[in-house]
Amino acid sequence: MTAPILDLLYAGAMHLKDTRQPAVSGADFREAMSMMASSVGVVAAAHEDEVRGRTATAVFSLSLEPPSILVSINITSRLADLIVKSRGFSLAILASDQQVIGDAFAGKFDDRLAGLDRFAFGVWGQWPSGNPLLYGAAVALDCELIGSIETQTHMLFAGGVTATEVAPAKTPLIWHRRGYAALKE
Repeated sequence: MTAPILDLLYAGAMHLKDTRQPAVSGADFREAMSMMASSVGVVAAAHEDEVRGRTATAVFSLSLEPPSILVSINITSRLADLIVKSRGFSLAILASDQQVIGDAFAGKFDDRLAGLDRFAFGVWGQWPSGNPLLYGAAVALDCELIGSIETQTHMLFAGGVTATEVAPAKTPLIWHRRGYAALKE
């Protein structure tokens, strides 16, 4: 086990079971999922002096009552560890003019670009909770961790939404067929 996994032993995590039928190959699954259009977001968390973020498309609305979302984060990542330690995270749905931010947080510029270096892209502030807040995003949410589901490779974090910022004039950046797209108006 790596160090972040040890910190992720979250008492409230639900564990998923394996399928009874053989699963499709990773390549077939990846190809099928590439056909799903999705908003591009940055999930971020801060704890003490450490801040991390990652581009994510595996994000969705969970419930209106209570207002909540789910985000999927690699279980071995430092970000997953920070979400557990800080008991929360933020989500910024990128606007169509924020592709460079999506690239930075996906690690496309340099594998060594991590932690605070990624936050040099875009204009960032803080929510009252201490989580990172991206200004100019189509939507920004601040979330308190309210539960999680553990898979073999990822944690699904449920976040109760405690604050929002919405920019109705902005259109979201979309990921489809392994590339960026914009909504046509």
